[in-house]
Amino acid sequence: MAQEFRLPDLGEGLTEAELVSWAVEVGQSIELNQVIGEVETAKALVELPSPYPGVVEELLVVPGATVPVGTPIIRIATDAATGEPPARTPVLVGYGPEAAAESKRARRRPATAPETAYPDGRRPDASPAARLAARERGIDLAVVAGTGPSGAVTRNDVESHTGSAEPSVPSERSDDSETVQRETRTPIRGVRKQTAAAMVRSAFTAPHVTEFVTVDVTRSVELLGRLRDLPEFEGLSVTPLSLVAKAMIVALRANPSLNASWDEENQEIVTKHYVNLGIAAATPRGLMVPNIKEAQSLSLLELCRAITELTATARSGRADPVQLTGGTVSITNVGVFGVDAGTPILNPGEAAILCLGSVDKRPWVHEDELAVRWVTTLSVSFDHRVVDGEQGSRFLSSVAAMLHDPASLLAHL
Repeated sequence: MAQEFRLPDLGEGLTEAELVSWAVEVGQSIELNQVIGEVETAKALVELPSPYPGVVEELLVVPGATVPVGTPIIRIATDAATGEPPARTPVLVGYGPEAAAESKRARRRPATAPETAYPDGRRPDASPAARLAARERGIDLAVVAGTGPSGAVTRNDVESHTGSAEPSVPSERSDDSETVQRETRTPIRGVRKQTAAAMVRSAFTAPHVTEFVTVDVTRSVELLGRLRDLPEFEGLSVTPLSLVAKAMIVALRANPSLNASWDEENQEIVTKHYVNLGIAAATPRGLMVPNIKEAQSLSLLELCRAITELTATARSGRADPVQLTGGTVSITNVGVFGVDAGTPILNPGEAAILCLGSVDKRPWVHEDELAVRWVTTLSVSFDHRVVDGEQGSRFLSSVAAMLHDPASLLAHL
């Protein structure tokens, strides 16, 4: 007799998850609460602790599979089930169970595997395509050096690591080399699946309006330069995004309609008297928008710290569901990609999203003379059911005015 561990309810109404990887193998002795694998939900990457000590009898789900909550995923022979101490079967030649317990990650690699590319023992981030390529080739991602954002492993990294070697487990498509070279099919799972559904729902339910303004932000750039020299801001992300976020929060006080939502069921507009500021972040898992709770109460220093920590957490794939839900208004920064402006789609449940374009030196009329100034373009998309054109325009104009002359922000820093 054995105990079956079913995929638990991961909260936030999530009904399924993708099994990313196992951290244990059949025959391996495990302890209570030992991490046995990782699953990726539509919101976060989650480690699964074992509810039982014992011996792994069977892995019931293969990595890459998406299963509903409640599905049996692993069978564990426990002391209580067998009436005997579980057999401690070493699963890695040269390590044994005791040594393996010091590093769960290390036990998963064969003894002949090359040294890990991550001496600190962390598990690298990887795109879904990279994980698929690694599975097809029987490669542990821990040995592949990542070159993607924040060191994430990409499909090209996996292919470069293997060189011209054939996959150890050839895929069905490998027989058709021309097809493999001409197109790639990527299963839609996890964050990508959630993002796609959310964007479609938002685009076809909320009537979007987008407005633009181009503004001279030379004084803001100079202010940021001075802030970076202050010891209080050392190690923090002191960027135009931080200042724009602060200006946005201040502008919402006079324009609360942009910090609201549309309640279709009750036919009401719900105006929020707090700001949970969403920060759109491009991550190896796809677009994520974690939010800073109660951002209206933060100083600029605290806001810089919160943005730095939140984006780092999101890009590492460790943002939890609490950080990814409950946002009231969002900001996105396409300027980091060298893009002038964008027409962002609203996060479902929110009435506005501000977009920051690139901040560049451009020719500009300053004090009636042509000069080289730091200039950027801001845009705001809003739900026209909730926000009138006048309200949206006043909000955007207010943000632009504060960035043009950040002295008006001093009382709120």
